[in-house]
Amino acid sequence: MRQGQLDAETIPLRLGTRRSALALAQSGMVARDITERTGRPVELVEITTYGDTSREHLAQIGGTGVFVSALRDALLAGRIDLAVHSLKDLPTAAPEGLLLAAVPPREDVRDVLVSRENLELAELVEKIQDRPVRIGTGSPRRMAQLNAWARNGGTSQPPGWGNGAAIETVPIRGNVDTRIGFVHSGELDAVVLAAAGLHRLGRAAEISQYLAPELMLPAPGQGALAIECRADAPEVAAALGVLDHPETRAAVTAERALLAALEAGCSAPVAALAQAGGENELRLEGVVGTADGATLLTMSTTGPLALGESAEQSARAIGLALAARLLDGGAAGLMGERA
Repeated sequence: MRQGQLDAETIPLRLGTRRSALALAQSGMVARDITERTGRPVELVEITTYGDTSREHLAQIGGTGVFVSALRDALLAGRIDLAVHSLKDLPTAAPEGLLLAAVPPREDVRDVLVSRENLELAELVEKIQDRPVRIGTGSPRRMAQLNAWARNGGTSQPPGWGNGAAIETVPIRGNVDTRIGFVHSGELDAVVLAAAGLHRLGRAAEISQYLAPELMLPAPGQGALAIECRADAPEVAAALGVLDHPETRAAVTAERALLAALEAGCSAPVAALAQAGGENELRLEGVVGTADGATLLTMSTTGPLALGESAEQSARAIGLALAARLLDGGAAGLMGERA
C-alpha cells in the first residue's frame, strides 16, 4: 500500500451532526459502525441548525429542511465529510452536489405514547372524565390520526364508530426531555414520540404504549437514518456504502416518492409505511387527512421488491402509483384543510 493511501485511511472522517442528544446518539452509533466496518476513525463535528434554535412551530419555519440545511452547507463547503440525518427530516428534492451514500437498517417505525401513570391511550380516556385528555405533539400527521381515533370512539375502526372520545391535541416543540417534561409537570397527560428516538437514547422504559400502525401510521422515513456525503467524494461514498441496507432503502424510497408526489412536507397530515411482504414484494400504505381527524383517506398498494440496480426505480414507481390514487381520491383537498 502506498503511503498516500495509508495516510488517507488514518485521517478521521469528519461527521457533521446536530447538537441534540438524539442527533449525537444517532451520529455516534453511525461513527462506531463506520470504524468497525472500515477501520476508518471518525470524529463528530457539532453544528447548530435553525430548527434547533427557533421556538416557532415546525410548520411555521419551513418544515423538515430547517434541520438539514446547515449540515448540507457544511458538507458542500468541505467543513465536514459526511452528515447524519433522521431520514424523515430530509426534504424529498435531491440536493445538487450531494449523495445519499447509505441508509442503515431501520429502527422500530412506530410512534409511542409517554403518559401520566404509564397509562395507555384508552386507559387515559377512561380515567379522565371531567375534561379532554391533553396530548402533546408537534406533528399534524399525529394530530390527524389521534383526532380520528377519538372521533371513532377510541378505536381504530372506520369513521362513524362509537360516540367519540374526549381528547385535545396540543402543539408542542422541543427535545425529548422537554416533551416528556410536559407530562411529568402535569401540563399534559401524554406526549407522542417516535419509538426509534427513545430506543436510541436508551429510554425505552419510559414508553407507556406502542401505537400500532392501524391507529398511527408513521411518517415517511420514520425510524431510518440518512448518511450523506459529497457527490465528488467517491472514496468516502464507497466507505459509507457498507452501511447501506437495501430493503430499508427501497422502503423509504417508496414512502418518500409518495410524499414528493403529494407535494407535502411535515406541515401536512401525510403518513406512509412500506414493508416487505410475501416473496419479493413491497407493500405501501398511505394516509392523508385533515388535522381535525374528520376525514382520513387510507389506501395501499403492492409492487415488486427489487434489490438490484433497478431497486430505487421500482420502489419509486410504487410510491408514485399510490400517490396518484390518493390524489384521485381527493388527497389534495384534504391536505389544504388544516386545523
